[in-house]
Amino acid sequence: MTIRVLLVDDQALVRSGFRMLIESSDGIEIVGEAENGAQALDLIATTPVDVVLMDIRMPVMDGVEATKRIVASGSPAHVLVLTTFDADEYVYAALRAGASGFLLKDSRPDELLQAIHSVANGDAVMAPSATRRLLDHIVPLLPTSSGRVDSRLDVLTDREREVLVEIAKGATNAEISTTLYMAEGTVKTHIGRLFAKLHARDRVQLVLIAYETELVKP
Repeated sequence: MTIRVLLVDDQALVRSGFRMLIESSDGIEIVGEAENGAQALDLIATTPVDVVLMDIRMPVMDGVEATKRIVASGSPAHVLVLTTFDADEYVYAALRAGASGFLLKDSRPDELLQAIHSVANGDAVMAPSATRRLLDHIVPLLPTSSGRVDSRLDVLTDREREVLVEIAKGATNAEISTTLYMAEGTVKTHIGRLFAKLHARDRVQLVLIAYETELVKP
């Protein structure tokens, strides 16, 4: 099935570069371009989209607000934030708003294409190394808590907490399987339960919850 991608960036040159790269890959097509979040919402309302490549800083409506509205609308489109690390707080805000992950604008072409496929398939959106890079930048921005474990984790079993800790470390399913001595299929089952119990949209949301609740600390 062809993955339908919407490009959202206020710089025409950036969109052109991404378009040339994406159109050179089989199984992915560009179904629209927008230069701000408001235009992106209009396009999504009328055009089927699987993945949105979303810039953060844009006029009229920025990527954070656009992401929030896309998620709130119930759209099946997944948002992949395009960023540089000169505005960490905006990256964090976009992920909290429901973005499925982030990608640095200077990432390699193969990383971009793999990220699009991962988001579309509902798999891990970012490589573990990318998750760790994210945490290095945004963990200091997380609000400090009262010192007790957040009540959101009360619904989890001990095994589910262990899996969540490994996810927060940026471990892959195979790595979790090895570390916790369980079959990879069992790992996937536990992750599915974590999504349901913590009302998390994807793996990135689980990572944020693990740090917000101080189950894992920097």
